[in-house]
Amino acid sequence: MISRDVRPLSVWRRIVWPSLMAGGLAAFAFPPLHLVPVLLLAFPLWLRVLDRSRSWKEAGLSGFLFGFALHTLGLYWLTNAILIRAAEFWWLVPFASPACAVILGPYAAVPAILCRLALPGWRRILVLAGAWTLADMSRLYLFSGFPWNPMGSDWAFHGGVGDVMIQPAAWIGVDGLTLLTVCLALFAVRGRVQAVLCSAVLVVWAVAGVVRLQQTASLPPVADQPVVVLVQGNVSEDEKLRAADVRDVFRRYLRLTHEGVEKALAESGGRPVVYLWPETSFPGVLDQVPVARSMIAQAGSGAAAGLVGTLRGGADGHWRNSMAVLLPDGSVAAEYDKSRLVPFGEYQPAFIPIQVVPGGGLKPGGGAVSLRVPGVSSFGPLICYEVIFTGHVTDHADRPHWLANITNDAWYGNSAGPRQHLAAARLRAVEEGMPVARAANTGISIVYDSRGHELARLPWGISGSLTQPLPPPLRWTIFGRFGQTVPFVLALSFLLFGFFGKEYVPARRNRQDNCG
Repeated sequence: MISRDVRPLSVWRRIVWPSLMAGGLAAFAFPPLHLVPVLLLAFPLWLRVLDRSRSWKEAGLSGFLFGFALHTLGLYWLTNAILIRAAEFWWLVPFASPACAVILGPYAAVPAILCRLALPGWRRILVLAGAWTLADMSRLYLFSGFPWNPMGSDWAFHGGVGDVMIQPAAWIGVDGLTLLTVCLALFAVRGRVQAVLCSAVLVVWAVAGVVRLQQTASLPPVADQPVVVLVQGNVSEDEKLRAADVRDVFRRYLRLTHEGVEKALAESGGRPVVYLWPETSFPGVLDQVPVARSMIAQAGSGAAAGLVGTLRGGADGHWRNSMAVLLPDGSVAAEYDKSRLVPFGEYQPAFIPIQVVPGGGLKPGGGAVSLRVPGVSSFGPLICYEVIFTGHVTDHADRPHWLANITNDAWYGNSAGPRQHLAAARLRAVEEGMPVARAANTGISIVYDSRGHELARLPWGISGSLTQPLPPPLRWTIFGRFGQTVPFVLALSFLLFGFFGKEYVPARRNRQDNCG
């Protein structure tokens, strides 16, 4: 008879519960909490589970559960979007974030399996960090793309500390920050020597950030870099869905535009003025309502252009989520269609058999472009979700001078979701070395300079307009020029060295060499 003291631990106690606990704990490092020290507990606990797993299958189960808990908590705010249409989709309320976490779980399972196949010790750490980063990068492409909440975004603290810590993204991107984060979290608790070395890496990281901030602090002005007016109507989704409020919403945006443009013209010093309306802020189809375009242009009289979020119909019968570039005479100079659509929100992924997207969803656009308006520096349009796609936000063949991001985060309420979205926009400013002007329907509307430093903001849940001159862009950053090639090579190197690297063993002198 086997004694209770020596009875093997069950899979639940050995794999399931510790993996869920570690993944759930790691979620507290995401914006807006930024509790990065919890990773010193979460990742070592997970690695211990992987070390104790008895097969690659158990390791894969542990990875899936870690990822499931991480993303269930990290994406809890998805439930808010379902609650807005609870009468229609009430049955989805308990499944919103767990369902997404089930899809994202395999991205953690694969690194766990590879880690288990490596030799124990530092090799497993390198393999886990490299494989985790590569799996994270693959989220841009697999299952239609959902690269939300990379671990590198944990460092986007508010204020000066965050400014410093996110600067290396200009060289290695947010995925490179993810690689460093996982490595530091795992090595720092392995002993005194490793802790000292990890502390030294953090010091070098911070010093490099400070140096870059100082080097880019003063930039010569660019005459055609505009003064932007961000219009935040603070229109709830419930208000937008009630047809009786359409005119009130439109009048609100006209009034805020007029007030903001007047202020901008008075402070512009001769620079052009551009106003931005958030994603789908126009309550209709703008290119089909010339009277409305004329009214908007009149409200923004004196501005060089307006960037207005609207729906657009196509000759193919499909609707598109668009940005219309409106000139002073009310004509539409250009239209940009959102190319990265939100799965389950804007289109139905082919691998989901149940129809959950009303009307069959939207049609995507052709990808990143640079747009121009007479007298205004070129800009890269980004609608909502597109700003999270690191390395894919600009046209590399025609680099813009600034990024115009319009969004509607009202679906997700005053939760972590809009703050996580905001962290992504900030990191894009650092990676690409160019200012980001972000107009959000309910907030947070904000302007970042080319280093990700906040210049001005309108907080969540207020109605108003924000006026801010845009600083000039920086020259090409390393990441801006080479994109994800940089973090890919780094992560692959870690992975390969973990599998094939040889441990250094000091040579021992033969005692006979010292004998006479």
